[in-house]
Amino acid sequence: MKRILLVATLALAAATLPVVPAVAAATGGGGNVQCQFTPTPENPAARPVTVPKARAKAHGNVSVTIRTNYGRMDLVLNRDNAPCAVHNLLHLARADFYDNSQCFRLTTSARLGVLQCGDIYRAEEGGPGYKFPDEVTGKETYPRGTIAMGNQGPGTNGSEWFIVHSVAQISPVYTVMGRVTRGIEVLDRIVAAGITPDGATDGAPKRPVRVYDVRIGHDC
Repeated sequence: MKRILLVATLALAAATLPVVPAVAAATGGGGNVQCQFTPTPENPAARPVTVPKARAKAHGNVSVTIRTNYGRMDLVLNRDNAPCAVHNLLHLARADFYDNSQCFRLTTSARLGVLQCGDIYRAEEGGPGYKFPDEVTGKETYPRGTIAMGNQGPGTNGSEWFIVHSVAQISPVYTVMGRVTRGIEVLDRIVAAGITPDGATDGAPKRPVRVYDVRIGHDC
């Protein structure tokens, strides 16, 4: 997810221009969609992983569990809302891309409270070696417990995602994948531990947040 100054710029642009939804997939047969995953040789994969297959399921929910050193969070991802983003996260989870990674950014301002994860090297660096378009309508909201894709601009989704621990009053330009169904108190413990340096509202968690793995559960 881009830094807040860029989000503010996007918000200003949205106030003067009509919202044009970014389309990530075209409907295919059998309840599937075709996703567009584009290799990024200028930003090679931080860990060994292939580009996902283009064909993805377009309907139904799937549960995932994120295990961290603060505890576990159970989530439900919604394919109907973001089939390509969900397909991508499941692909990376199966490839163990997120295993033993860190959540490098925590924000706790009155306008933005999120935990940002999915990067391998540092905040906003270390992706899967490809990108794919946004799946947004321009009407997205981000209440507490939302999991959404982070990016570095339109159509640059990769491995980065964020979970809202309090509020996220941001422009509707981030693809919403689902929500936390159990373990929201894990986020509260992460927030309570603070940010480095003391007094900051945007930075690295004072006590590092380590993602042990992302496990795929029930598919319906």
